[in-house]
Amino acid sequence: MQISLDISKTLGAGERAFQLEACFASAGPRVVVYGPSGAGKSQMMKALAGLVTPDRGRIELGGRCLYDGQAGINVPARERNVAYLFQDYALFPHLNVRQNIGFGLQRGWRNPRAAVDGETIRYWLQAFELDHVAHQFPHQLSGGQRQRVALARALAPQPSALLLDEPFAALDPGLRERMRAELDALQRRLAIPMLIITHDPEDVRVLGGHVLRMEAGRIIEEQQP
Repeated sequence: MQISLDISKTLGAGERAFQLEACFASAGPRVVVYGPSGAGKSQMMKALAGLVTPDRGRIELGGRCLYDGQAGINVPARERNVAYLFQDYALFPHLNVRQNIGFGLQRGWRNPRAAVDGETIRYWLQAFELDHVAHQFPHQLSGGQRQRVALARALAPQPSALLLDEPFAALDPGLRERMRAELDALQRRLAIPMLIITHDPEDVRVLGGHVLRMEAGRIIEEQQP
C-alpha cells in the first residue's frame, strides 16, 4: 500500500486543545498504528478516510492525492474508495445480514429489500460462513458474527484499502484470538492493503507489518517489516 500522510489538526480549544501532528509513509500491505487511548490514532484514521478534515497537510493513497490543504484538494469520503470499520461495527439494526452487506453496493440511501440477493452478496455470505444467519438482525448475532457482517459490508464494494479502528476491542479474549487469526488469513487471501489501529500488543504481534507507535498526537517510533 503506497500511503503518504503528513497532516496537522487542532481538536478542541483552550486548555483542552489536542494537537495532531502525524507524519508517515509506507509501501507495505499492512500498517499497524499502536499506542494508548487518546493518542490520536482514530483521528488520524478518520482523516485518511475523509471523516475528519485536517487544518493543513497532504494525504496520498495509491498514488492518488486525497487531501492537500495548500492546493485546496479534499476528496469526499464517499469517493475515496476506502472501507472504514468502526469499533462498534456500526451495523444498521433495522436491516438483516443480507441488507447490511448489500447496503454498500447501491447508490443512494434507500434500504435494500429484505430478500436482497446477488452474486456479490452470496459470495460474502459464503466467505464469512453467514449463510445460515442471512435473514437475522444484528441483535440476534454473536459478537464474531457481527464483526464478520461488518467486514463483509466493508469489503463488498471492492475498496482500495481497509481501515480498521480497534476491531477486536469489543470481543472477549477467546473470540478476539480467533477473529485476529481470521483477519490475518483474510488479508493474505484478498491481498487488500490494510491499516489497523490498536492498543493491544497481541494485535501488533499477529498482524503487524509496518508498525507505528503513536503518543500525544505524534508518531514517535517506527518498526519496518
